[in-house]
Amino acid sequence: MKIAVAQITCAPGEPKTNLRQIRDFSTSARARGADLVVFPEMCDTSYSMPVIRKNATSWNEGAVPELRKFAQNLSIAIICGVSEREGDRIYNSQVFINSRGEIIARYRKCHLFAVPPVEEEKCFAPGDAITVAELDGWRFGLTICYDLRFPEIYRALAADKGANVLVVSSAWPFVRAKHMRALLIARAIENQSYVIASNRVGTDDEVTFCGSSVIIDPNGAVLDSASADRDELIQSELSAEVIKKTRDRMPVFAHRRPDLFK
Repeated sequence: MKIAVAQITCAPGEPKTNLRQIRDFSTSARARGADLVVFPEMCDTSYSMPVIRKNATSWNEGAVPELRKFAQNLSIAIICGVSEREGDRIYNSQVFINSRGEIIARYRKCHLFAVPPVEEEKCFAPGDAITVAELDGWRFGLTICYDLRFPEIYRALAADKGANVLVVSSAWPFVRAKHMRALLIARAIENQSYVIASNRVGTDDEVTFCGSSVIIDPNGAVLDSASADRDELIQSELSAEVIKKTRDRMPVFAHRRPDLFK
């Protein structure tokens, strides 16, 4: 399977502009032969709490129906971070759409970044479930940004739910760029899984994002990576043989001691 990662800026409060950019990057990814393209966190609204409160919509309107059209028209699967409104609650969410335009998974960010000046808990309700979805024989575990600091969610996705591709949509800031790269590589190595990370560039509400989107193999090798400050598309191919060899050589899941952590 060929995977593309779109690293993009977003226009605060301009969903139509952002959706055009998502469409254009999806078109480019398909032209390069990608089967799936992954986008960052909150692509429809930008990562601004006041803007999100104003523009978040249900999944029956707004960004998601448009993303479904893009996927179907281009015959490409899409994973994208979106705002989601349900009743009086707003969620920081990911949608996974197959190449037929069907929603095959939804994930709501479980770990909210509650550190000033970005206080997600004042805008979002937390998700309460982890999510794995299957596409073309691969099992994708969905996560968003701050989740990356909690290795237990990735272990649960890989060891308990059978994920072999761990996806991160993020809006990670420059000030902690080194943390992001170290954590992404660690998540790949410890779970013997591919890690696909799509991060924002640009600035929202005085927070500047560090880009550096990346595709990492199950041994921690970087297969492709993006710049720190430009809109960009990167790509690589997943190999089932690499997964098998890595896990056969060192069967860490079989050596786990979950009895110690109950």
